[in-house]
Amino acid sequence: MLTATNARGHVVKRPSKPAIGTMLANLGRDNQHMIVERLDEECAGDWYIQVLLRDNNTYQLEYRDGAPAEHYQTQTVSQDKVLRALLGWAADKPDWREDFMWNNVSSLFEQSDPEGTDQPTT
Repeated sequence: MLTATNARGHVVKRPSKPAIGTMLANLGRDNQHMIVERLDEECAGDWYIQVLLRDNNTYQLEYRDGAPAEHYQTQTVSQDKVLRALLGWAADKPDWREDFMWNNVSSLFEQSDPEGTDQPTT
């Protein structure tokens, strides 16, 4: 099951494409981030994609595929690319990462969280 949550704590269970698009479009000064999580008891670890609207109006996009070693980040100015990534990830499409150059940021979490139980960064 997917859930989407914004910085205000608004949670949408099983978010539709329009709901994800609206949450992204509503990012702003008092609502700077959102996360879409895949909750599946059969998959170990944390599975999510998240967006932070930075002060310079760029989007910081991150995803994690289960383990802390599989945590990646990129930045863009394109809300359209971010929306395509969010929707592609939510639909489990294999090519959703292709619009970006991703950086593995797992080392940021290994030092601060030796147990491997880090939570989404936003």
